[in-house]
Amino acid sequence: MANEEDRSTKKLEKEYYAKIKSKLEELFKTRYQDVHFEVTADGNFSNRLKSRVSRHRDIIFVFLKGGASPDITGFVNGLKEELRTRYSIHESFVVIEFKKDAIKLDDIYQTRKYAELLEARYAFLVSLEPIPEEIKRLSQTAFTLLALPIHETLTLTRFDDKSGNLTEFYPREPFE
Repeated sequence: MANEEDRSTKKLEKEYYAKIKSKLEELFKTRYQDVHFEVTADGNFSNRLKSRVSRHRDIIFVFLKGGASPDITGFVNGLKEELRTRYSIHESFVVIEFKKDAIKLDDIYQTRKYAELLEARYAFLVSLEPIPEEIKRLSQTAFTLLALPIHETLTLTRFDDKSGNLTEFYPREPFE
């Protein structure tokens, strides 16, 4: 009986997706004019999202079906005028993976896989737990652990369920 009570009071991962999606949308709206994120954990991608993938890369959807897709996927476009430079990238994919438990090495590689398949400029691995010191230290030794091919970094993030805020970013906040 106690196990049934424990299970009924614990939230499922999918119950956090909307809150996390909303918080990351807020973050990106400070920088981009067009921000579109959607929950894709079930492998379903809207036509709006699919249309942003280059025709020569359509094959990725074969691999992202049936539960092997990021929890949240999106794109950002139209860097705000005051932030533009000559070399600004205007449109970029964003992938977000969420874990209720502490981040593990396999979680990092799972998120990297999604980022690489979608050629995402931004990737977030979000957890309810603090970022483990061992993961931080490993990333300082294995320098490419959090590196993404599009010259960005996979960002480890903590979501505080009580406050509903993103409270920790590692190795740094994405727009610092």
